[in-house]
Amino acid sequence: MEIQVLGGLTARIQGRILRLGTPKQQLVLAMLALHTGRLVTVDQMVDELWPENPPRSAVPNVRTYAANLRRSLESVACGRVTIVREQGGYRLPLDESRVDLMRLSAQWLRARKLADAGDRPRAGELLGRVVDAWQEPLLVGLPLGPALLARRENVDRERQLAVEFLADLHLRAGRADLAVPLLRAHASQQPIREPAQGLLMRALIQADDLSGAVAVYQATRNALAEQLGVLPGAELEQLRRQAVGARRTVRERAPSAGLEAAGRSDDQARPANWMPRAAPDFVGRREIVERMLAEIAAEDEATPAIRLIDGMAGCGKTTLAVHLAARLANRYPDGQLFVDLHGHSKGAPVQPAAALVILLRQLGVPAGRIPSDLSDRMETWQRELAIRRVVVVLDNAADSGQVEPLLPTFGGCVVFVTSRRRLLTLTARLPVSLPVLAEPEALSLLTALVGEDRIRADLEAATDLVRICGCLPLAIRLAGTRLAHRPAWSMSDMVRRLVGKPAFLPQLQAEDRTVVEAFAESYEPLSDPAKRVFRSFGLAAGSHLDAAMIGALADVSVDVAAELVDELVDRHLVEEIAAGRYRLHDLMRQYAFELSLQTDSETTRRASVAGLLDHLVHSVVKVSASIDEQRLVSQQLRLACPLRPDLLSGRRPGDLEWLDEQRLNLDALVRQAAQEGHETLAWQLARAAWRFFYTRGYFDDISATHREGLAAADRAGDRHAVALMHNYLASACVRTGAYHEALAHLNAVVSIRADLGDVDGTNRARVNLSVVYWLTGRLRESLEINMSMLRVGVLDSLPVLPNLGLTLRCLGRYEESMAIHRLHLFLARARQDHFHMSNALGHLGGVRYRLGESTQAERLLHASLALRDRDGHQYARAETLSDLAGAYRQLGRYDEAMRNHHAALEAAANSGERHVQAEARNELAMTLRAMGRFEESAATYREALDIATRIAHPYEQGRALNGIAEHLVAVDPAEARRYWRRALAVFERMGVPERHEVRRRLAEGASDQA
Repeated sequence: MEIQVLGGLTARIQGRILRLGTPKQQLVLAMLALHTGRLVTVDQMVDELWPENPPRSAVPNVRTYAANLRRSLESVACGRVTIVREQGGYRLPLDESRVDLMRLSAQWLRARKLADAGDRPRAGELLGRVVDAWQEPLLVGLPLGPALLARRENVDRERQLAVEFLADLHLRAGRADLAVPLLRAHASQQPIREPAQGLLMRALIQADDLSGAVAVYQATRNALAEQLGVLPGAELEQLRRQAVGARRTVRERAPSAGLEAAGRSDDQARPANWMPRAAPDFVGRREIVERMLAEIAAEDEATPAIRLIDGMAGCGKTTLAVHLAARLANRYPDGQLFVDLHGHSKGAPVQPAAALVILLRQLGVPAGRIPSDLSDRMETWQRELAIRRVVVVLDNAADSGQVEPLLPTFGGCVVFVTSRRRLLTLTARLPVSLPVLAEPEALSLLTALVGEDRIRADLEAATDLVRICGCLPLAIRLAGTRLAHRPAWSMSDMVRRLVGKPAFLPQLQAEDRTVVEAFAESYEPLSDPAKRVFRSFGLAAGSHLDAAMIGALADVSVDVAAELVDELVDRHLVEEIAAGRYRLHDLMRQYAFELSLQTDSETTRRASVAGLLDHLVHSVVKVSASIDEQRLVSQQLRLACPLRPDLLSGRRPGDLEWLDEQRLNLDALVRQAAQEGHETLAWQLARAAWRFFYTRGYFDDISATHREGLAAADRAGDRHAVALMHNYLASACVRTGAYHEALAHLNAVVSIRADLGDVDGTNRARVNLSVVYWLTGRLRESLEINMSMLRVGVLDSLPVLPNLGLTLRCLGRYEESMAIHRLHLFLARARQDHFHMSNALGHLGGVRYRLGESTQAERLLHASLALRDRDGHQYARAETLSDLAGAYRQLGRYDEAMRNHHAALEAAANSGERHVQAEARNELAMTLRAMGRFEESAATYREALDIATRIAHPYEQGRALNGIAEHLVAVDPAEARRYWRRALAVFERMGVPERHEVRRRLAEGASDQA
């Protein structure tokens, strides 16, 4: 008899394929085949066939399946092969070599022994046959339970090791030609498996495909960051340096043609470039450029080079910084990052915390892995830069305080900071204070724009023109562009149009000459509709607008807005920063704003801003439909019909990237709405954006927008809106550990809703309040609220039940907690609500784990994670992983426990929930102690205590204190008793069962002392 378990399950006897029956009957044979000669108990089979809620007939069904298989075997094999029934289970007495997996595993083991004995050729030949035959996963097409799923993972891992061992043998033999195709297929299926990627890099380096090796590193780095939020290990980093160093050597030795080709490969391997386009007609500044490049080249490559560039608006600071970045691109191949800090824009400057999010996202760090605290973001930023050689431009800085948190402290990178102010405290090196262009340089810039013939034809007028422009690069570019598009105009024509024009921005001067005339000369030829669009553009805060937003501002259609803004782009009045996204330079924004003040009535200006805000509120609601509860949003926002429904046609539900692009706009426009008297639109826009900010972990944005919304609602006297803003401010406070502030907000909500007679709103707020009570250790109050909510029966019970069950669990009332979570699961199944189903399963597993029922806990927690993975719900994933790790610890499966502990810590960091970070560390510390790693355990407990203390989370504080005492008792009993007394005070106050164990330990200590 031959049994095939790789691929689909097949059994052959004397060439005949045996009919195996139903999938569950096949699973019985699979279990027996994978345990040939050993007893498989009925209980094991029941757990495998029915991982959740086995039917009452489970045991009889297993016996029926086994009997059917035995009859089938005996009818074909005439008694030579059969299934033996023994006490408690069944056994298949078959030689392991008759099962394909066992046979290949034995050959793989023999190949390793041959290699260890030095016979690598024979080992490679044998292993090549094994790898060729070992192509399919285990038991394809069957609904595997937990044991077989685990076995499939182990089998997959064994095959991976076999492939990698064979590739290593090829590389040791110098046969990269054999290793590369083998590894390409293997590594493409394992994008985050570092051993596979490292072998492929070794093979490519051996094959002299150095750029290919760097590309593999970058792809692996991106995959690790996106999927796990970690960086490649030391081996991959060493291979990258080896490949880059070898590639540099090749380029240095190669002729110019080869050098050019190498440069192209380098560009392909380099991450995305976030710099604005470098000016193709860059002129002047030669001495400054060469000096700065020489200084940077002379510095230690392991130390960041920070250069400050300051000067008046429009003098070319950004142009110079971007030009320098382009010159340094080949020496800093790991990325070019750019962020406009809006230090002198109409809205508030970009805060350091927000700037760090932009920079980390440009590096490819997932939003969920970016911490909420500024200090943690700074640490992540420093860690990411430590392994890269990048150029960073921090443009338009307001002051040193804005920039300082963004500067690297180590690593090989260059940072250019531009500002209109002198920032003298950021570095010991003096800033480069950029003057206006020298007159010859200004003439060279004008020549590059309009051509030498026109300059030679009227050199005196050309000189007058650059003087009128104050030799300011921005003004020269604007004037020169107008001339370039007017070939019939002479230089004298242009000068006559500039002389004598009124100055709208008198504060922007070069010596005694104003440059605003250059702006006016670009504006005046526009059509009246284009002028109106340009003026309205200056009214809007934010970083950019799209065509629909411009249409809302100017009250025109999307098509008309797109056509008019194209005219503005052609005139260089507006910059298209990406397809369909437009912005004004700071000077142009100020100019457009002052034009609107002079030209448009206050009513017109107010209507323009209101139109934009109304459009943005409805846009955010529409786009957020896939992630927010529309019924609740509709009730809360009380939106009227959109002023311009036609402008919403291009907004797509679920387009979260559009929301990400609008992030700074949302912050700025909520602030503008609140400050300019659009109170209702201010709080509506804040609430509309809440769900997006919440799911992405942008808690700083929730706080900023909802505080503005709260102030606006309060001024408007809208108590419903005031309660709404308090409620969602509380959500950000809870996620960031500011529990006392969250309590204040929620108490305000309860008070306002009660005064308004809003029973449903009051109950919702009280449910939210119960969560904060639970987090702050006020378990009895949390219990009372949730019980009263169930008794009232007016709320949807799905949000109440998990809160109640968790509170009961924390109080040690496990049976009651199980009953509540089972009810939660029942209701969730009835409604087919997978989000609540996954939570209920996780909570049931958590109770089982705490009862010491580890096997049942493992099954429930795996089911919860599988449902989350299927539907993409990540809420409470960290807690589930942490509980699973604890269950593995109880089972003595420490390797699996540690894997899940680390996954839990990563998920907790991604979610931003500080109390979960403390909980995950306490659980990890318990496992480390069980493994005998006492020092690591004690250090981990102290980390948990630090986090829990910072956020005033008493339960995890108590657990950490208790754990530290356990470590201290053998070396410093007095100190241990001090920690136990602190833990007891916490546990007594909460009324949790851990207090009994701590009391016992203190009593034992007192007895020992006596």
